[in-house]
Amino acid sequence: MGAVKIWNEMEVAEEFSEKNCSTEIKSSSLTVDTSLSLPDMTPRVINLCKDLFKKWSKLDDSRFSVQTVSGGITNLLLKVTVRADDGNEDSVTVRLYGPNTDYVIDRERELQAIKYLSAAGFGAKLLGVFGNGMVQSFIIARTLEPSASKLKFDDDDEKQEKYQKISFKEVHNEILELEELTGRVNSPVVFAHNDLLSGNIMVNDDEGKLYFIDFEYGSYNYRGYDIGNHFNEYGGYDCDYSLYPNKDEQYHFIRHYLQPDKPHEVSEKDIEALYLEANVFMLSSHIYWALWALIQAKMSPINFDYLGYFFLRYNEYKKQKGRWVSLARSCLSGK
Repeated sequence: MGAVKIWNEMEVAEEFSEKNCSTEIKSSSLTVDTSLSLPDMTPRVINLCKDLFKKWSKLDDSRFSVQTVSGGITNLLLKVTVRADDGNEDSVTVRLYGPNTDYVIDRERELQAIKYLSAAGFGAKLLGVFGNGMVQSFIIARTLEPSASKLKFDDDDEKQEKYQKISFKEVHNEILELEELTGRVNSPVVFAHNDLLSGNIMVNDDEGKLYFIDFEYGSYNYRGYDIGNHFNEYGGYDCDYSLYPNKDEQYHFIRHYLQPDKPHEVSEKDIEALYLEANVFMLSSHIYWALWALIQAKMSPINFDYLGYFFLRYNEYKKQKGRWVSLARSCLSGK
């Protein structure tokens, strides 16, 4: 299996070099054991670089320095810096594949993609391939971080204190669980308003017409989200969720949503299905607007307690979660 993988990598290098005469992709059959500590790994990485790049093959090992750039489940990135005879330094990135990642990542296809992206000038240049990784040019830049979990309120100690009470690991796990559940509900994708609160609904009493306005959040989304979000908006800006529509009120809405002309002909099965769908996605609405509030807390000049709003929405999500998750799992399992 290992030989086949190395052959594929060498094949990629040869094909790339044939089509891009000005850029030669080096190849080596050597591998580097990723389970080793960095000191034990270093001489093997140096030997690899010497094998790949003949201009470095006769340099003393003391000319090389190896340091970890980042590590993860699927890759280990190393920065290799080489000091030439003239004193100038050259750096490359050695990317080592994590053990057993070939089971979930098609490395040959990945190399094919990088080959063309590299030739087109996207990202780091592909310089060489070897038994369990690749070598690319070293990019002098910083890695971006998710801003939502790195907010700082330098000018407001009270906000910073509230913010630090948020467990983003917990929120992340909640999102993953909710994603799995909503995926099983099979809600159809429609063009959704996504912000259907009372202020975005206009009614002409004389003509008996209703209008939706302000589609700034409008986009394709799950039907259940738009309806569940609309139900949440019954609580208004004060988040008074005692105003959340009860079952009879939701059934009335659902009948007229599914068959406006003949609402009483909608089957009980269809009503119950959409009732469950809307209330499962209602939970997603709380999560979405809670995270939205965090961004607004940092960026918006409006004098509004966005951090307080985060906790209102997130706490309501936790309050409602048990009931609806339990009901959904029961219905979906057929019990």
